Amino acid sequence: MDATGQPALIRPMLATAGDLPAETGWAYEFKWDGVRAVAYAERGGRLRLLSRNDRDITSAYPEIAILPSLLGGRTGVLDGELVTLDRRGAPSFSALQRRMHVQAPSASLIASAPVRYLVFDLLRLDRTRLVDRPWSQRRAELEQLGLQEQQVTVPPVFDRDPDSVMSAARDRGLEGVVSKRVESRYLPGRRSPAWRKTALIQTTEVVVAGYKPGSGRRSGLVGSLLLGINEPAGLVFVGGVGTGFTDAMLADLGERLRRLERDRPAFAAPMPSAEAKNARWVEPTLVGEVVYRTVTPDGRLRHASWRGLRPDRDPDEVRRPRSTT
Repeated sequence: MDATGQPALIRPMLATAGDLPAETGWAYEFKWDGVRAVAYAERGGRLRLLSRNDRDITSAYPEIAILPSLLGGRTGVLDGELVTLDRRGAPSFSALQRRMHVQAPSASLIASAPVRYLVFDLLRLDRTRLVDRPWSQRRAELEQLGLQEQQVTVPPVFDRDPDSVMSAARDRGLEGVVSKRVESRYLPGRRSPAWRKTALIQTTEVVVAGYKPGSGRRSGLVGSLLLGINEPAGLVFVGGVGTGFTDAMLADLGERLRRLERDRPAFAAPMPSAEAKNARWVEPTLVGEVVYRTVTPDGRLRHASWRGLRPDRDPDEVRRPRSTT
């Protein structure tokens, strides 16, 4: 407990990117396309949900308030993903976008874009801190809680045949697979090779550093975004994105970016003149996510498409994706 009597903060453990491990000693879970959240269920029915960057997002997802009652009077700290499912039962990041920026959603918004909490780890139960125990023990404790309600559930895990798990993820329209060493302990706030994510689609987080006004049908709206990532030398330009936007996204981005405009680009190195032409620069505080096909040898994202803003990420977290040919 901290000085206020609340459970001590446990930041999420993060996975590294890599191929599916085929050797023994691994377990396999589906990779969910949502918002990572650590849940603090306390006595008296109180719940706190904290995002990966420690923002309190409890009020944004009131349907998850059922969690403390599901623990039968016990307290706990749980790790999982907030998702909105489409008609096929696959997570829809675009649908979740409608909820991510609303701190007090209306009943109609909750009904049209319901959120559920997929719990995949148990970090503390009552007064017992579990992070130093093997993943296999934490998973067994989690399954014994019986969390199988519509709003809060424990997704499946598999102990063999990772290729079949990946095939099932592809068939279900999921992002990929997360592999976890069964003997690994939980490392709060650290990215560890003991958890390995293998994606079916390539996504990366980016910092929005500028934009170009649209023309034609997009006249008066954002035409494209200018993107960067953080490196030791400063913000580095990685290209632009002009596709993947809905009308609602464009309207929202326009309002946000106008409030952040600045005179000069925030990039550490001079921008290419062709990219800088007609650009408007903004404070590099907004983080978004794009899907892309490849990364060029000079670090540019090719065939990027916008997925949405990530208020659960900080600009300092954004790092360069691996180069591909």
